[in-house]
Amino acid sequence: MDIIEFVKKELNLEAEAIKKVAERIDNSIEKAIDIIFNCKGKVIVTGMGKTGIIARKIAATFSSTGTTAIFLHAAEGIHGDLGILQKYDVVMAVSNSGNTPELISIIPYIKFNKIPIIAITGNMNSKLAKNSDVVIDCFVPKEYEPFGLVPTASTTVALALGDAIAVALLKKKNFMESDFARFHPGGTIGKKLLLRVEDLMHRKIPVVNENVNMEIAIRKMLEINIGGTIVVNDANELVGIITDGDLKRILLQNKKNIMDKTAAEGMTGNPRTTTTRILAVEALNLMEENNITLLPVVDDNKRPIGILQMHNLIDAGVVG
Repeated sequence: MDIIEFVKKELNLEAEAIKKVAERIDNSIEKAIDIIFNCKGKVIVTGMGKTGIIARKIAATFSSTGTTAIFLHAAEGIHGDLGILQKYDVVMAVSNSGNTPELISIIPYIKFNKIPIIAITGNMNSKLAKNSDVVIDCFVPKEYEPFGLVPTASTTVALALGDAIAVALLKKKNFMESDFARFHPGGTIGKKLLLRVEDLMHRKIPVVNENVNMEIAIRKMLEINIGGTIVVNDANELVGIITDGDLKRILLQNKKNIMDKTAAEGMTGNPRTTTTRILAVEALNLMEENNITLLPVVDDNKRPIGILQMHNLIDAGVVG
């Protein structure tokens, strides 16, 4: 047996299972997302066995992306944990067979309290499907799994569906990177995303007046070597920036002595700027969108107070 080929075949099989379920997606997914989006309480994600592990992960993904969610082990539910269900909650039940006894046992309590049920199941004729408000079909043929019994492709499909719903909710809520950071304040991701420009910028910066000649500007660039110098007017307002790239451009365009030019003639005027309050990830997006590696930092009066380098973002781990 060629193990490598076997593993590839299994991965392709699970990928195919996801694609087939994606082809069957209908307006039930939209109904489910609307129910969760309008939920005034929390989302209770429940399941048993291997599917229960998937349900726990779905709940964790919801919680980290702005949808309040917790996991309820179906077996624990019938032994006292149903107390976590409250008015205005939503239940998402994950079960491939849709007939898991422990899961079916808690349905009457959920229905009695008029809590909507969203089912993710591979059996549209199951007790779970028949008793749910919305049913999302995640059927996977038995031949996609070992002996038609071991949950592999079916759990992968359920996980992918949960992730897709979470991402759709993220988009619907206009959830941003800064919001994501608020839910991960103690982790590496959060620490990186919560960094602001003021945490990373250079405070000792080269600055020259627009009327000085390029020799002075170049000397200033060499004095504080961060790849450029900021250019200001007589009111100390930022009007441009001279970078190493600008020097190369001038040399290519005009082979005469560039020292005869003024800083105003050699600079890039009205460059992109940022403020100290902006998140580092937002500054990164700005730099990537404009294909720049230096970003001047200004105060409310457009006076330069720092420079952010792409290297600063790389060193801080903001650039993945």
